[in-house]
Amino acid sequence: MLIPSIDLMGGKIVQLVQGEKKALEFDDFEPWLERFAKYPLVQIIDLDAAIGQGDNRPLVRSLLRRLPCQVGGGIRTAESAQEMVDNGALRVIIGSSLIKNRSIQSAFAEQLASHVGVDKLVFAVDSKGGKVAIRGWRQLTEISAAQMIRALEPWCDGFLYTHIDTEGLLLGMPLNVVSELRSVTSKRLIVAGGIRTQEEVDRLDVMGVDAVVGMAIYLEVLKV
Repeated sequence: MLIPSIDLMGGKIVQLVQGEKKALEFDDFEPWLERFAKYPLVQIIDLDAAIGQGDNRPLVRSLLRRLPCQVGGGIRTAESAQEMVDNGALRVIIGSSLIKNRSIQSAFAEQLASHVGVDKLVFAVDSKGGKVAIRGWRQLTEISAAQMIRALEPWCDGFLYTHIDTEGLLLGMPLNVVSELRSVTSKRLIVAGGIRTQEEVDRLDVMGVDAVVGMAIYLEVLKV
């Protein structure tokens, strides 16, 4: 399944290259919302909240009234996760707060699951150079994606894996990495990072993996 991505920064839709350089920016949401309305799931990431520089919460809430979404970015407590669900999010994406003092926070994951429900949680696993990155990809850990997935599997509906090395570059998603992660978990697996063609989306679908696509859609390399 293809999942269109809406990344928010400063009240606009943006696309960043590897989480750093802004490559695209749109302040007119309507054309994209009209295109995305036909999809069963759209992903919203509040980049400002993810890096701790403000947030786009009112905009997120307005988008939740328009589209079926999973939402992430700066959601660090069970209460804020529940608030997103109450506002209409189908699922909430949790990332950085699952790692603290270089350790995977299994107890916090269990608390989230108890408070919000396993079926409402997607855990983000963002990898750069083979290691998980947190805090808006600014901080690199020594934890591998597979380690994080194995440790947290009981407390979520699925995992969102982002391959930062290819994110925003339209270089394609390395299928060998995806295949390894697919073998690690029986939960839903969603991947992002450089996906550029419908053929890639179809190949991932055969593997039982969903594809988040941003840059290729906004550049109209991949038509939606």
